[in-house]
Amino acid sequence: MRKEILNPTYKEENSRNHVVLFQPQIPQNTGNIARTCAATNAPLHIIKPMGFPIDDRKMKRAGLDYWDKLDVRFYDSLEDFVAQCQGKLHLISKFADKIYSEETYADDQPHYFL
Repeated sequence: MRKEILNPTYKEENSRNHVVLFQPQIPQNTGNIARTCAATNAPLHIIKPMGFPIDDRKMKRAGLDYWDKLDVRFYDSLEDFVAQCQGKLHLISKFADKIYSEETYADDQPHYFL
């Protein structure tokens, strides 16, 4: 089990919502999601393998100058992530029967959106 954190000085205080990317393939999308996470103080969890190297210039450009303000964690597998997940896991899909706004989100625990 391996977890890497790009910004070890990040403080997770008041971070209830976490974004999880499962084996992302498009660097620009990953960079844009990273920028959104930085703006909302939401940790970003990336489950490998990725379809591009972490230092891909397209991803870095899409994330702009937000990388130092972001808590990014990498996991070698879904099993590694689930073993460290300490909250409620929400699986998001366009094929789901229920939409995210129909869910009840309790304030007493972190929420991981995969």
